[in-house]
Amino acid sequence: MAYEDILYETADGIATIWHNRPERRNAESRRLLDELDAALREAVENPDVRVIVLAAKGPHFSAGHDLKEAQESRANFTVEQRWEYEELRYFDYCMRILDCPKPTIAAVQGACVAGGFMVVNMCDLIVASEDAYFSDPVAHTMGAAAVEVLIHPWVMGLRKAKEILFTGERLTAQAALDAGMVNRVVPADALHGTAIELARRIAAAPPFTLKILKRSLNRVADIQGLRTSLQAHFDTHQLSHVTEAFKSARDAGLAAAIRSGKAAG
Repeated sequence: MAYEDILYETADGIATIWHNRPERRNAESRRLLDELDAALREAVENPDVRVIVLAAKGPHFSAGHDLKEAQESRANFTVEQRWEYEELRYFDYCMRILDCPKPTIAAVQGACVAGGFMVVNMCDLIVASEDAYFSDPVAHTMGAAAVEVLIHPWVMGLRKAKEILFTGERLTAQAALDAGMVNRVVPADALHGTAIELARRIAAAPPFTLKILKRSLNRVADIQGLRTSLQAHFDTHQLSHVTEAFKSARDAGLAAAIRSGKAAG
């Protein structure tokens, strides 16, 4: 399959899927998300691929949802239209990463905001560059109850999640490491090499063993309520879109939310 907003590469049993909109800070457009999901499926179906790395070209992993595109094409969606769009491209696509039968590694540099935060935290492991930071400022910028997939308390603990969501502040790579969200922090020029070396070490294990081991590990979280809590929040999140706070942000123009997000996040 030919891709436009992502790059797909395979070598030595590793598939690397790159966000490839560096001129837009890798904002996650409809096409990018559709292509990312298609590339993930391609990697899963390829028997030669044992590990999948999600990465990004340019100085930033992702500025999050493409709000300029959203303003142009989805600002006046009905409740039903928005629910359908977000359930597929945000919730279902994220859950496919979480449920991917092959180990996944996110390699994160620069900004990893909102939608980008969701994507990387669906991965099994995260390697971050020293300049990476994570944020979800949408409660402040858009009047929405966080992003669509509330993975935050599961990957950094409840109190830290409340802090970054209530304040909209950034979480540095080191703070993310300290919170247990990130596995390794490395210099920027070592990011890709570290992710690939980690993938090679994982790929040395038998694929079926990794598949069933990952299933058992994910079930630990599911037994504790992960999947149910994510589904419940998605429903709650949709309520955000009919609040006066969200309508005010939409009517002011989502571009203003982008500027506000950059300042806060």
